[in-house]
Amino acid sequence: MTGSAETPPVDSVLLLAFGGPTRPEHILPYLKLVTCGRGIPEERLKGVERHYLEVGGRSAYNARTEELRLALEKWLARHDLPVPVYAGMRNWDPYLFDTVHAMNRAGHRRAAGIILSAHRCEASWERYMGDYRRARLVNHGTAPAITYLDAVFEDRHFLEANAQCIESASGYRRGQWPAGVPVLFTAHSIPLAMPGRDTYEQDLRRSCEGVARLLGVPDWELAYQSRSGDPRTPWLEPDVGEALRARAAAGVQEVVVQAIGFLSDHVEVRFDLDVEARQICQAVGLRMHRAPCVNSHPEFVAALGEGVLRRLAQPA
Repeated sequence: MTGSAETPPVDSVLLLAFGGPTRPEHILPYLKLVTCGRGIPEERLKGVERHYLEVGGRSAYNARTEELRLALEKWLARHDLPVPVYAGMRNWDPYLFDTVHAMNRAGHRRAAGIILSAHRCEASWERYMGDYRRARLVNHGTAPAITYLDAVFEDRHFLEANAQCIESASGYRRGQWPAGVPVLFTAHSIPLAMPGRDTYEQDLRRSCEGVARLLGVPDWELAYQSRSGDPRTPWLEPDVGEALRARAAAGVQEVVVQAIGFLSDHVEVRFDLDVEARQICQAVGLRMHRAPCVNSHPEFVAALGEGVLRRLAQPA
């Protein structure tokens, strides 16, 4: 790490996150905000609102991000970088522009930026950077100079965190994985025409390959969930439901499902997998183990913390 203990190379860390509604009455306004300009009928949004109500009436996203923020702040302090970690949301409170305002008021000038998306595409990477630029403009052109960490899709700690989540949920252990139990990884589907789609797929496959290699899983598959918009528009496939039905039709009796493309168990993951996918499995006689996302797993926290330290060690 460069710099002295008195003057660290950065004076803060910023988590750039998506955000989610924290109360039932916030759900529909939130959905209207995130879909603005996409022409999605309100009836469709009300259907998604019912998904939120079915899994608790709020998103766990903000609370899980706060858990991660605190864990990372403690990790950095233990590794001789006692700087505050902030979280700014693209789509809900605390909004990114408000967080930048708080960082300005605290006198921060140099931040390490962590985009809370492990796999890169225009929607999951460039938009966050654009939002930070807009947050600077909202704050009269003032914001900490930001240096972004690399995506963690094949970081050894990130892979290990996912592997441990799968082991814990399934009861199976690496090196002893049963040949008849495939792992079905899932990620958010995106339109085939979206910029960065090829990179997104490649990043996801490298994560899946890395986790499968750690566990010694001989049979795994990448499927997609959470597609929306015009059904005539081609999106990444297969859909997780179709993949599960195909596995059952092929004689598989047991499967492990993990949303490796998501970092926290928020509403999309919980509804798509814990409700819809589980219903499909019950209907086709398929036993499903649902492994959690990495959330604030210690290995994932280490992936982010070491990423900060590596970035600081690089020449300016």
